[in-house]
Amino acid sequence: MAKSKVLGETVPPYSVRKALIEAEPLPANIGALLDQAAEEAGDHPAIDFFEAGRALTYRQLKDSVDRCANGMRAIGIGRGSHVAVMLPNIIEFPITWLAIARLGAVMVPVNTAYTPRELDHVVTTGEATSIVIDESCLATFAAAAAAGERIAADQMVVVGAAGAAKAGARDWSSLLEGKSGAFHGSEAVGHGDLLNIQFTSGTTGFPKGVMLTQEYWLVSGKQNAFRDGRRYGRILASTPFFYMDPQWQLLMALYQRGTLYVANRQSGSRYMEWARTLRIEFGLLPEIVVKQPPSPRDRDNDIVRVNVYGIARDLHTAIEERFDLVAREAFGMTEIGTGLFMPIEETAMVGSGSCGVPAPFREARIVDSEGRPVADGETGELQIRGRGILKGYYGNPDATRAAFDGDWFRTGDIFRRDASGFYSIVGRVKDMIRRSGENIAAREVEAVILASPDVAEAAAVPVKDAMRGEEVKAVIVLQQGVVADEPTLRRIVAQCLANLAPFKVPRYFQFRADLPKTASGKIAKPQILAEAADPRAGCFDRATDAWI
Repeated sequence: MAKSKVLGETVPPYSVRKALIEAEPLPANIGALLDQAAEEAGDHPAIDFFEAGRALTYRQLKDSVDRCANGMRAIGIGRGSHVAVMLPNIIEFPITWLAIARLGAVMVPVNTAYTPRELDHVVTTGEATSIVIDESCLATFAAAAAAGERIAADQMVVVGAAGAAKAGARDWSSLLEGKSGAFHGSEAVGHGDLLNIQFTSGTTGFPKGVMLTQEYWLVSGKQNAFRDGRRYGRILASTPFFYMDPQWQLLMALYQRGTLYVANRQSGSRYMEWARTLRIEFGLLPEIVVKQPPSPRDRDNDIVRVNVYGIARDLHTAIEERFDLVAREAFGMTEIGTGLFMPIEETAMVGSGSCGVPAPFREARIVDSEGRPVADGETGELQIRGRGILKGYYGNPDATRAAFDGDWFRTGDIFRRDASGFYSIVGRVKDMIRRSGENIAAREVEAVILASPDVAEAAAVPVKDAMRGEEVKAVIVLQQGVVADEPTLRRIVAQCLANLAPFKVPRYFQFRADLPKTASGKIAKPQILAEAADPRAGCFDRATDAWI
C-alpha cells in the first residue's frame, strides 16, 4: 500500500533536503524551466485535461506555448504588458500563462464567476490592457464598463470562434496559426520580472493585487517538487486555474518531469475515483472528500501524499487509515506561497494540528504586538521571509508598507511554536472573539464543529454582549440529508462541550442552508455579521436552552 511503502523508504533528513534545494540554482526563468523539461521529457505527457480529453506532451506544450507567445507579440503584447485572463479550467489557460511568462508579460487572473463590478475592479486595479477570455464570460465583460473602456477590441482574445466573431474580437486559436514553434525573446526575462498580479479575495473590502515575480513561481514549484525527497510523477489539480494551486502544481510537474491531471472543477464525490483511474500520487485533499460516505474502494489508490489544510486534528489519523495515504498539513498564502509544511516522515506529528516547519526558501518567526520574538509555547503573529515572496500590493503602497516588518511579511495569523520547532496555527489576528477577557480563536471553534459528521460548513462569529463583551455564535450548514432538528443540535453542542474549554463553547447556534462566500470560496464573515439587525434572531441560545 502507498502509505506503508513510502514510510519504509529512506531519505535524507529534511534539514539536509532543505539545504540542498536552496543551494541548487533556480532556472533563469519560467521559459527556461519549460525548455529544460521539454528537452529531457519531450514525449512524456506534461498536462492532461482528462475530462475534456485534451492532453499535451512536453514537446507539444513547448510548441504551443512558443507559438502562443509569438502570436501575442504579433498583436503588441510584450515584456511588461498586463494581460487579464478569464478562463475556466481548459488547456488554453496554462498555455496562455506560460506564453505570458515567456514574454516577460504579466497575467492578471480573473475568476470566471466574477460580476461586472468585480471584473472592473480587477482589470482597472491591475491595469490590464489586453484580455484572454472564454466565450462563456463575454456577457460579463460586455456589462463591465470600465474594463470595456480599458481594453480595445484588437486586444481582446476569445477562446471560442463563435464568441470571438460575435464580439468582433480575435479568436485565441488565431494566435497560434502560422506562428513559429520557436520563440526568440528580444529581452532577457529574469527572476525579478513580475509575472502575476494575483488578487486575494480577503474577507473584507476590495481584493488587493499581490505582485508575484518569476522567482516566486520558480521557488513555489521547486518547494513542492523536492521537499519530500521523492518523485511525484502523477499530480492532480482540481481547483480553478485562476486560483493559486494549479499554477504551482503545474510548475511542480515541470520540475518533476511528471504529468499534471486537471479536472474541470472540484468534486468531492468524484475525487477518489479520479485518483484511482489516473493513478494519482500527489494532490490536495479537500475536506469535502472526507465527508463523503465510506467506500470499500477508499484504500484502492496509488496516492503517496496529500496536502490538507486546517483539518480537525482528531480526523487526521482516520484520514490516513481510511484512504491509505500520507496526509500532511501545510500553511500557505498568496503572498508567500508555501510558508510551512509538515515533512512526510514526521509520523509522530499526525493528529497534532501542527502546520510543520519552514518550507525551503522560507524562515519563520512568531512575534508579539510590539514585533518582539516570543518564546516557544507562547502565541503571537507568524511572520515569514525568504526568497521570492511578494513584491507588494500593486498600486497600493500603504497596504504594502503595512504588510511588512522590515523584510518579514506579517501573515495576520496567530501561531505558537513548540520546543521541537513545529508551528501550530491558533487563529487570525482579526478573527478572534474576545469573551470576558479571553481571546477565542474562531478557527479552533470551527474545527471542532466541522469534526461532526452532521456538519458541512461552519463559521464562528462574535455577538456583542453587555456583560461579557462578546459571545460566540456558530453558523452551521448541515450535510445533505441531515435534519435541522433538536437531536442534531444536541449532538453538535455535545461535540463542542467535549472538545472546547467552557468559555469557548458557542452560546448561540444557527442553522442555515448556505453561507455567503468570497470570490475564492472563503466564508465571508463580515457579510454574516451585517445581515441581521439582531444577530441572535433565529438562534438557539444555550444559556436559556431555548430558540430565540
